[in-house]
Amino acid sequence: MNVDLLKKLTEARGVPGQEDLVREIVIEEMKDLGDISIDSMGSVHCVRRGKEGAKKLMIAAHMDEIGFVVKYIEKEGFLRIQPLGGWDPRQMASQRVIVQTQDGPRRGLLVYGTKPKHLLSEAEQKEGLKIEGFFVDLGLPGDEVKKLVRLGDQVTMDRTFEQIGSHYACKCMDDRAGLYVMIEALRAVKSCEVEVHAIATVQEEIGLRGAAASGAGIVPDLVVALDVTLANDIPGIPEADHVTQLGKGTAVKFMDSSLLCHPKMFAHFRDLAEKHHIPYQVEILPLGGTDAGAVQRLHGGIPAFTLSIPTRYIHTVNETVHPDDVDASVQLLARYIEDAHNANYGY
Repeated sequence: MNVDLLKKLTEARGVPGQEDLVREIVIEEMKDLGDISIDSMGSVHCVRRGKEGAKKLMIAAHMDEIGFVVKYIEKEGFLRIQPLGGWDPRQMASQRVIVQTQDGPRRGLLVYGTKPKHLLSEAEQKEGLKIEGFFVDLGLPGDEVKKLVRLGDQVTMDRTFEQIGSHYACKCMDDRAGLYVMIEALRAVKSCEVEVHAIATVQEEIGLRGAAASGAGIVPDLVVALDVTLANDIPGIPEADHVTQLGKGTAVKFMDSSLLCHPKMFAHFRDLAEKHHIPYQVEILPLGGTDAGAVQRLHGGIPAFTLSIPTRYIHTVNETVHPDDVDASVQLLARYIEDAHNANYGY
């Protein structure tokens, strides 16, 4: 496993619409894998030509992470923030963040605007957290902050990539692990007859927007999204609700709330995993969506599927994967690219 690449991708900062730092890494890693271009929304297109007249296979993994932008600067210099993506305020308390200012990154404290615990009344202690109650403290006077920070500057969690036992944890496996799988699978492909359009998409976390734009332009015959999925194999959650488990293999998605994967495409991935002895598990996700859900409904309908990397603690600063699951995802995607010309998904 290329740990250095996964670390580089996950430690980069990029909220929806401001994926620039991630895009630079993706371009550098993919420049020798195909023809590179960038569309008007900022998604990176890497095209590997296949045989003349071959099917177009679109592969999508998103560059953006959930985060915030600055929406107001108080006179004392505290920053009020607008969330981008699905934050759970219970996971935001007492964190550290990075504000990407015009003069470079600035570290700050993400704080909930409330009295210390020993001053709270019994009723106040029972109140839940609300996102609008958080602010960022840069530790600077108000006039200095207003010179440094502009409204719309991105704010991301300040967490490094770490090995925790046999697992890897960071602020945004969602979806830098998917980008990793896309890049490494393209490197692992031994032969390819289809025309591959590998797209590092933008703005997935706020509505699958980049993938929809790219799919509209490419008009693919097939689409595969790469994303993380819930691994709820932790205390407090019934086994029936685990969705996936760490260390049990890549996740062959059956459904989520954005799409029902094409049944023949689902079967194709499952059969390839069994043929090549790649560990896998079936994913049935009750809520959540991926780029495949946006592309599926274009041009009268496109066969769509999502290959997922099981991940604990999604949409927190401790998103955690097992390297064996990541490697299994790379291998299964590579085998599918090699075999996609045999796809026959008609009814």
